[in-house]
Amino acid sequence: MHQSILGYRGRRYLWAATALAALAAVAYAWHAPPEPPNGGTWLGYTLGTIGAVLILWLIAFGVRKRSYRSALGTVQGWLSAHVYLGLSLLVIVTLHAGFQFGWNVHTLAYALMIVVIGSGAVGTVLYLRYPARMNALRSGANRGQWLAEVSDLDQKSLRVARALPPEFAEVVASTRDRAVLGGSAMALLTGADRSRVLLPGSGLAPNPDQQATLSWLGDQLSRSTDGEQGARIQDLLTLQGARRATLARLRDDLRLQAWLEVWLYVHVPVTFALLAALVAHVLSVFLYW
Repeated sequence: MHQSILGYRGRRYLWAATALAALAAVAYAWHAPPEPPNGGTWLGYTLGTIGAVLILWLIAFGVRKRSYRSALGTVQGWLSAHVYLGLSLLVIVTLHAGFQFGWNVHTLAYALMIVVIGSGAVGTVLYLRYPARMNALRSGANRGQWLAEVSDLDQKSLRVARALPPEFAEVVASTRDRAVLGGSAMALLTGADRSRVLLPGSGLAPNPDQQATLSWLGDQLSRSTDGEQGARIQDLLTLQGARRATLARLRDDLRLQAWLEVWLYVHVPVTFALLAALVAHVLSVFLYW
């Protein structure tokens, strides 16, 4: 679905949106009102009505995608139309205004529309790119399985560490207890790892991607002169390396999911603001013009 919404049914909505925008442009070029073009001419009213109807219909997509039993077309088709007809508003509403803007509710509605369309374009790009990357990353697994794998690796690491001097078990336990997944919105979006670890003789240290833990274990391995102990440290390094790889997949998955959702925190509230501004715009036109 994510890769076919723009090409849905031979891009029928692309052609429909292009035709609608082209007709608006031709009508605007042909139109020769006695005053400068504006929303108060017959063409301005016509384009304004088309734009308002389109905005209301586009807002209705939020209702349609949650109406699972609806027979009014497929969600995929609605989404394709939502993208292309939304873009056509850039032409239709700009021509409706006659390129005349000022510090008023009319221009506010126009500016809000631009933000809604821009955030929607960002969302479209994200949905075309990230779901495929998430599927490739997961390879049939899910977060629950990854978390269970991390827990299993922690238990195995502790069993190995307990056969070594006490500081090994302390480092492994600290690595486990001070690991951080997610966190703030910025941490999710950037995939930042704010994990820490308590290292013997060094105190609490940053441990992004378990680098501090693995470096400490590598240092201990290089210093070991006991073959059996060295083998156990190597086993611990292998387990912690596998743990790092699983945590990295989890963070990547959370990061991609966050990007798929964050644009909605702009798109949805500004859409409601646009609806309010549109109502104010229409009422002011009928009351004062």
